[in-house]
Amino acid sequence: MGLSTHVLDTMHGCPAAGMAVELYTTEGDQATLVKRFTLNADGRNPDGLLYDNANLKAGTYRLVFDVKGYFARKGVALPEPNFLNRVALDFGVAHADQHYHVPLLVSPWSYSTYRGS
Repeated sequence: MGLSTHVLDTMHGCPAAGMAVELYTTEGDQATLVKRFTLNADGRNPDGLLYDNANLKAGTYRLVFDVKGYFARKGVALPEPNFLNRVALDFGVAHADQHYHVPLLVSPWSYSTYRGS
């Protein structure tokens, strides 16, 4: 259990391998960088959980996904400026003893997320 993420590239129908991601803790307008990582071939953090249950705390967090950089590296012809640059998801953890999975389904023009299992 803990906190995890997974990104699927809906334009190409595959995991978003190579996408850069940042994890922050937040308090009001203040954000503190916890870690930067690049998604593995399965579109996940190569180190596994972002936080395990022992270290996940109730509070607010932000995941920032480099959508523009990812699709540019895939060779997608993007307009300037691109519609989506970086997607920032702000979310709360109310129950640190539960699993919080934050998936992102993304294309150069749209994204969706939800609390997964």
